[in-house]
Amino acid sequence: MLTLSKTIARLKQHYGEPQAPPAHGPFELVMWENACYLLSDERRLEVFESLRKKVGLNAAAIHSASDEVLLPLARRGGMRPETRVFRWREIARIALTQFSGDLDSILTSPYLQAKKALKQFPNIGDPGAEKILLLCGMASGLPLESNGLRVLVRIGWGRLQKSYGATYRSVQDDLKPILPTTANTLKEAHLLLRQHGKTLCKEKAPLCDQCPLFKGCDYAEKRAASAFRLC
Repeated sequence: MLTLSKTIARLKQHYGEPQAPPAHGPFELVMWENACYLLSDERRLEVFESLRKKVGLNAAAIHSASDEVLLPLARRGGMRPETRVFRWREIARIALTQFSGDLDSILTSPYLQAKKALKQFPNIGDPGAEKILLLCGMASGLPLESNGLRVLVRIGWGRLQKSYGATYRSVQDDLKPILPTTANTLKEAHLLLRQHGKTLCKEKAPLCDQCPLFKGCDYAEKRAASAFRLC
């Protein structure tokens, strides 16, 4: 099984420097997470930047924007656009009432307090809050979303469980003793694992023959052995 450091080094060599979301600060990152549902990063970027241009990515602007402005943008974000508009307004309301419109203020709080603050917002659970804090330079472990988690499970970290949450905890338990401590290193790992899961290590029909992690990946080696036996 590949070590985490070798995994990240190979991914960086293959993909280059990872690209972070174009969102700056906790508020924009919460909006980034709520821009789309089950659509591509390209569509998420379109909706997000349209909000920036046509409304403004701050709590006051979103709170005061009309449905006539917000709803067409929300429709570009996938199904249930009315629910999406409601969530955008709820994000703005919480930021205004709980943080005086300045969500950046949580970054001066202790980590657990900042995480708790973010979990007040729609669609932000533990992994989402941890990811937002990591992208803002506050780190406590390696937050993973489904793509990054799938990559690590296939390599051999943790065990695939019946529930997503149990799988997530299994991988995190395995990683805990060997994780780097700097926010920049953890951020790089998070972004590269996500990119690899979306690009080559897909849920269905992964492109193992093109994968820079092939040697040392439990899943790829078992898949290759199975294919060989069928020949």
